[in-house]
Amino acid sequence: MTVIISKFNEVLYSVLPITVIVLLLHVTLTPVDTPLLIRFLIGAVSIIVGLTIFLVGVEVGITPIGNTMGSTIAKTNKMYIVAIAGLILGFIISIAEPDLHILAGQVDTVTLGLIPKSTIIVIVSVGIGALLSIGLLRIVLNFPLHKLLALLYGIVLILGLFTSPEFLAISFDASGATTGALTVPFILALAMGVAKLKKHSQESEEDSFGLVGIASVGAIISVMIMSIISKPGEITGSLPQETASTAILQAFMDKLPFVTGEVTMSLLPIIITFLIFQRIAFKLPKRNVRRIIFGTVYTFLGLVLFLVGVNAGFMDVGSAVGYKMASLDNKAYVIVLGFVLGFVTILAEPAVYVLTHQIEDVTSGYVKRSVVLITLSIGVGVAVALSVIRILIPDLQLWQYLLPGYMIALIMMYFAPPLFVGIAFDSGGVASGPMTATFILAYAQGVAEAIEGASVVTEGFGMIAMVAMTPLIALQILGLVFKLKSKKGDMRVVE
Repeated sequence: MTVIISKFNEVLYSVLPITVIVLLLHVTLTPVDTPLLIRFLIGAVSIIVGLTIFLVGVEVGITPIGNTMGSTIAKTNKMYIVAIAGLILGFIISIAEPDLHILAGQVDTVTLGLIPKSTIIVIVSVGIGALLSIGLLRIVLNFPLHKLLALLYGIVLILGLFTSPEFLAISFDASGATTGALTVPFILALAMGVAKLKKHSQESEEDSFGLVGIASVGAIISVMIMSIISKPGEITGSLPQETASTAILQAFMDKLPFVTGEVTMSLLPIIITFLIFQRIAFKLPKRNVRRIIFGTVYTFLGLVLFLVGVNAGFMDVGSAVGYKMASLDNKAYVIVLGFVLGFVTILAEPAVYVLTHQIEDVTSGYVKRSVVLITLSIGVGVAVALSVIRILIPDLQLWQYLLPGYMIALIMMYFAPPLFVGIAFDSGGVASGPMTATFILAYAQGVAEAIEGASVVTEGFGMIAMVAMTPLIALQILGLVFKLKSKKGDMRVVE
């Protein structure tokens, strides 16, 4: 009960800021329709309760599954088993990720079906599986993380030269969206399970991070390759026109069956895989198995409540606020609000909680989760503000942000402590979860719809790409700060 109360308090303080901001905007700059506002408030309650239950479920169910699978795979000492297991697990987890379904659905909607949802999901999942396999092999073979990341982003840079602007935005967005509420806890636990078998404690600590960052590159590469092969023409689109409905609860009831189905498909492959492994390899005590099953049930209930709240209560408000703010004469408001929304929204991301707690646990409290959280919030706030500026200035291209940004991040890898390199690249994927993929993306698309000359496809997408990039720089800067502070102190984290 103490754990539940603790997590509830954390979630409450995280979701309240964005709720207060929307209410303040409602009575000042951007009043929204009353039914929409009531849906938003009901959604906030659903998110708070759902996220609390979800986090308890992850701790009890998903994390032990990932840890056990990771250590079991590594114990085989057979490279082909590690590679095949990584490929299969990566595909299963990614194809079931709710965040990826949200993004793929939005791409399908605004492009009027020109880029089908199913195509995006399958292509991205193949890329995630391939890179997860490579990432696990890296841990087993002790290949330096910074060298692998430099190689992978070099491939991304080359492919980017041949990728259309629309697909460039979607590919980087897919990278962020696929590492969401379900995928991140599992991959982090998988990495920790493999890394724990290392004899050297510092190597184990460092290799507990970085796998999410590696896997997320697979989404970028796979979508870029799809773009180059399919050679699509110019893709345009617009936001569907929503009509304000007075049937407030109906919006939630309409979303419930769809979300329940999505979450069921998300968790079922994990449970089936776990039960198969339990029968042939794990042989865990029945008490542990029951505990894990109960944990996955909590995860299911929490994720359903969370996603229903986000989809039925938050998305429409996000696009409405973005459209109305961008319609004001003073465009500074929309930029400042973008920073504030980015700063506070990241606090409510489920995967952020999982990552920051794991960072504190793995480093035995040396790296405080509060410090990582503040750094991450600043980075994401800057990302959303820069994304809004790009929408306001349509001639400003996404690659003009991403190219120098990733070059800075890659150069910093050679100077930042290895532990923080892994944390930074994991944070890039973690930052862009369901809250970002819905509320913030909806806000950006609302702004794009209101600005003459801006495209909802080209400018509306790409915001998640920015949110996934800025933490790479922000967290490595934090690592350099720790390095300087530790020169005369504890060198355990930075050596």
